[in-house]
Amino acid sequence: MPEFLEVTVDKFTFKVATDRFYTREGVWALPEADRVRVGLSDFLQQRSGDIAFAEIKSIGTTLTAGDEVASIETIKVNVALSSPVSGQVVEVNPEMDTAPEAINQDPYGAGWLAVIAATDWDIDRSRLLDAAAYFEVVKREAEEEMKKQ
Repeated sequence: MPEFLEVTVDKFTFKVATDRFYTREGVWALPEADRVRVGLSDFLQQRSGDIAFAEIKSIGTTLTAGDEVASIETIKVNVALSSPVSGQVVEVNPEMDTAPEAINQDPYGAGWLAVIAATDWDIDRSRLLDAAAYFEVVKREAEEEMKKQ
């Protein structure tokens, strides 16, 4: 179980798992040997709303960092999710076909999207935010959204 950085803005609490890296948009990357598990941050899933559908690129798909790895559909938005790493999709979370709400319920655990066999993790990692840097993005964006209301 990862440790979390946590911030509450208004009535919303957002968690950032400290054991992974993040894109600025909120896709996380958790290195596991030569593979990287990817999913949505707590902030991104809360901001998007209740997830009704998740479509993930199929096993065998080759991606470059920044290519679409998945898309989610909620009542509020459709979101294309960019891959944080280059490589080949080697595993897709089977829960996404029947229970995409797992993303909302457990974004850092059962709600993962895919596992990618990374082709150059060192280069990809250098482009990602660590948990502390992403936490600052979350705090700033959450506070800005509250000001708009």
